[in-house]
Amino acid sequence: MYHLLLHRTPIPIIPESRPPHKSSLSRVGMNQLNCVQMDGGGVDSDGRQFKSAEEMWREAVGDGDPLKKSQWYSQGVGYWQGVEATVDGVLGGYGHVNKPDIEGSEAFLNLILAERFPDAGSERRLNTLDCGSGIGRVTKNLLIRYFNEVDLLEPVSHFLDTARENLSPENLMVTGDHKAVNFFCVPLQEFTPEAARYDIIWIQWCIGHLSDDDLMSFFDRAKGGLRPGGLFILKENIARNGFVLDNQDKSITRSDLYFKQLFNKCGLHILKMKDQKGFPNELFAVKMYALTTDLPKKTKTWKSKTQVNRPGIIR
Repeated sequence: MYHLLLHRTPIPIIPESRPPHKSSLSRVGMNQLNCVQMDGGGVDSDGRQFKSAEEMWREAVGDGDPLKKSQWYSQGVGYWQGVEATVDGVLGGYGHVNKPDIEGSEAFLNLILAERFPDAGSERRLNTLDCGSGIGRVTKNLLIRYFNEVDLLEPVSHFLDTARENLSPENLMVTGDHKAVNFFCVPLQEFTPEAARYDIIWIQWCIGHLSDDDLMSFFDRAKGGLRPGGLFILKENIARNGFVLDNQDKSITRSDLYFKQLFNKCGLHILKMKDQKGFPNELFAVKMYALTTDLPKKTKTWKSKTQVNRPGIIR
């Protein structure tokens, strides 16, 4: 469930001129979300169009109906319980994107570590939580090389069993000072992290399974799991605009604007963001966001009253 969400179903393109229109807010009923407008309308994997996110979420998870929302989540987990616990399986048959995915993530992570944790390794030990860890693909290929302790969060039990095996000491090429510690078989929408445990909470290809209100509730709880100076890194598929609902695995692909509106409602600020490169054209675009609870410091620009050494005009 919580890994790469690829969409190979032909999807009608939503007209760029479609007016903004969507919803979200933390733990409130869906009927209370209608006052929050989000980016554009959307479509589902069968080609049905929705005028707004409110319309889609009312149908998908009900208007405050806990049974219908529970069915949404159980069907999502159920879909991935039928997928083999391999790299190709969790990547939807696109195992070859593993390499560019890890390379893109590593470049982005290095930017963040250099800026936020320059003393990592020498004076500071780093911990991270891998949300939607699947079989431990991202942890094994990336996170465990940079963090001393990695916890994994994954609701699909046979994926997590494979992760335990993949991350056992005899299968790792790292020192004993870097290890996978906890394996939580818990859905993202039900998880509350240990207070002040993590420097970075890594969330990749899983937040699309959460409704808007549960997404915001998750971030609200997860903030408490960050150490001082800690942050979130979110890596997700991006719809061209509005959203695309996958009726098969019960997930939603949101647009960049949709995400930014949700971040604002969550009280999160974008420290850095970057596009993933090197993926096949038929897949969704993918973005990486570094999100903080504090306002990023603005870079001051010095302006001279008199401009000297000004380039001359070429005539």
